[in-house]
Amino acid sequence: MPWETVIGLEIHAQLATKSKIFSGAATAYGAPPNTQACAIDLGLPGTLPVLNLEAVRMAVKFGLAIGARIAPRSVFARKNYFYPDLPKGYQISQYDLPVVSAGRLTIAVDGQEKTIGITRAHLEEDAGKSLHEDFHGLTGIDLNRAGTPLLEIVSEPDLRSAKEAVAYMKKLHALVRYLEICDGNMQEGSFRCDANVSIRPKGQEKFGTRTEIKNLNSFRFVERAINFEVERQIEILESGGSIVQETRLYDPDRDETRALRSKEEANDYRYFPDPDLLPLEISPAFIDEVRSTLPELPDQKRDRFKAQYGLNDYDAGVLTATRELADYYEAVVQAAGSDPKLCANWVMGELAGALNKAGLEIEQSPVEPERLAGLLRRIADGTLSGKLAKQVFETLWETGASADAIIESQGLRQITDSDAIERIIDAILAANPEQLAQYRAGKDKLFGFFVGQAMKATQGKANPAQLNALLKRKLQG
Repeated sequence: MPWETVIGLEIHAQLATKSKIFSGAATAYGAPPNTQACAIDLGLPGTLPVLNLEAVRMAVKFGLAIGARIAPRSVFARKNYFYPDLPKGYQISQYDLPVVSAGRLTIAVDGQEKTIGITRAHLEEDAGKSLHEDFHGLTGIDLNRAGTPLLEIVSEPDLRSAKEAVAYMKKLHALVRYLEICDGNMQEGSFRCDANVSIRPKGQEKFGTRTEIKNLNSFRFVERAINFEVERQIEILESGGSIVQETRLYDPDRDETRALRSKEEANDYRYFPDPDLLPLEISPAFIDEVRSTLPELPDQKRDRFKAQYGLNDYDAGVLTATRELADYYEAVVQAAGSDPKLCANWVMGELAGALNKAGLEIEQSPVEPERLAGLLRRIADGTLSGKLAKQVFETLWETGASADAIIESQGLRQITDSDAIERIIDAILAANPEQLAQYRAGKDKLFGFFVGQAMKATQGKANPAQLNALLKRKLQG
């Protein structure tokens, strides 16, 4: 029987505020355990939460970016459950009336675009964190994260494969970073995902029983966890069993999901309006103020790169994947003054490869845009061949020198003097009469031999196009 996969994602994005959503405690990552949790975060008697305006501003900014409805009035509720890292026994969240609803995001998979509905994005506080390492069978509780503002972004069940889920998650990840509302650091838990997965016979309208895979914090794990879960559910149903609605965890070491607990329903959380917080009312003037701060969004920037720089879909998509990469590329183009495609090739190729090898992000690049542009100008004007340019780039990467200084100090200027190249070719042909005779007898593959000899004689400095043209003429006699 052919099966159809149905996936909905719940993305938790930690908002990049300096203080927590209902208190003035710091949100900085990496502090010693339990040094950034105040009485309000713990819900101690006599404390009252006060809503962080900046968190509201960031939620509205996100809502505008996805074309969503911004609620003029939304309500905070208490979501009651008992867990070791939630000492007050409830989480302040939004339920019936979220601040953002009915948005959408367009993804591209295998060249096909698809619009994914976003049901809601609501504000809530994060819980603490349970620590299992180095406690010899015990669990430690770090409440530094308790009260950190979260935007929970809930998609419609519109995703039909793990590949689509990853594309959607990556698109959201880029968007929140463009908006500068979340740093997107998945290793630190700033951007994480719960995946709701079910299957149904192809063509059936009714949804199957879903399972929820919790706390996925890498794109690779999302794809692997969903694919495993789909295969697990198919195997159960095809052997006559039934799917149990439950929460599961993904174990990357074993590449499998396993049951954590039975899935709670909304009524299990006993939601009710938080008595300490008034409804959140957002005026049209506030929305307009936030709208005026929106940056150029990824899709807009991609379309502009295609129109302004003549880039294809792929190049424009790669270069606008992050705001920092797009800014770097534009700075290179402006400094180089010409050939946006050459700039794109070097940013996506040589530079990206060096960054990846060194484990660095684009904003940490030791080669500033102006210095890379200096190298590209020397390629464009014929001073450097592609091979020589790579040699210069290696020194650019390792030192603070300019391309021009490196070219002069290492004598890497390309040989473009036709007479000089001809003299070198004549010498090579005279030194290799046997190979010359074989070539002229029809052994065309020996052309590469002569090119190699010429490049060796010029230490790789001969202009390749000139060399090839002159060599062909000389070989023909």
